[in-house]
Amino acid sequence: MPDQSRRSLEHTLRFTVRSYELDQNGHVNNATYVAWAENVTNEHAEAIGFGRAWSLERGGGWVVRRHEATYHVPAVALDEIEATVRVEGVRGVRGWRRTWIRRATDGALLAEVFSEWAWVRTADGRPARVPDEIVAAFGVGQAGEEPSRDVPA
Repeated sequence: MPDQSRRSLEHTLRFTVRSYELDQNGHVNNATYVAWAENVTNEHAEAIGFGRAWSLERGGGWVVRRHEATYHVPAVALDEIEATVRVEGVRGVRGWRRTWIRRATDGALLAEVFSEWAWVRTADGRPARVPDEIVAAFGVGQAGEEPSRDVPA
């Protein structure tokens, strides 16, 4: 069982924009923000003991069902980035996370990514109930209610 003291709804990574992440306008490519959201999610799972090995031992794993990204301000080469993910709920076969991507120097919100994940069996790729340990740790929100995908103005 993962260490109870390490369970946190949020996790933050800090990194620098690399040249290959830029588009022809010199801005970070839109798809890169989604990749960053997935990366901070995976790092969070590993940090709290619910990572790949733990999932495979239980015969399952997470796959993305949907990402919704809202872009606010572009990042450019060498910007220092802070990506924070928050678990917003887990229920049935699904889990929801929201990631805020900010420029570390001034805190400017660059993008927000809302992600819906599905727990699937590794044997056949079919949806299955999220393991009880994850629901106990992160089953936030009201039963029957999905987290809001609203993005603040």
